[in-house]
Amino acid sequence: MIAGLAAELGPWTWWIVGLILLGLEILIPGVFLLWIGLAAIVVGAVSFPLWGSEIWGWQLQLLVFAVLAIAFALVGRRIAGSNTESDQPMLNRRVEGLVGRTATLEEPIAEGKGRIRLDDTTWIVQGPDMPAGARVRIIAAQAGGLTVVPA
Repeated sequence: MIAGLAAELGPWTWWIVGLILLGLEILIPGVFLLWIGLAAIVVGAVSFPLWGSEIWGWQLQLLVFAVLAIAFALVGRRIAGSNTESDQPMLNRRVEGLVGRTATLEEPIAEGKGRIRLDDTTWIVQGPDMPAGARVRIIAAQAGGLTVVPA
């Protein structure tokens, strides 16, 4: 049934498939169906002059579609991936945004470990031994805490 409908519609089949994929991209955004839909539309455009020829069989159409879909997806990924700049580059990297700030030790650094308070959070710090109340500057941030030096 589907093969008969595709044969009856001719090159328009690719256009319909492409438009359905583009419509699905709107309903289920992910910027992936966009490239596959565009590949189907291009195959439909190429199919108009080649539809009656023996060389333009369904096997070659599917091969061209697959190659174009992969190529468009790779190019689209490169285009979309290159725009990674943000107006808030440290938004999801809170700990890295603390580097360079100064704070006062809330607990003394003894045996290399102590605590500071920044804003509303208490942080574990590593650094040279210092008394509580000393000013420190954050020089590095890791998952386990912050590294500080005397300010």
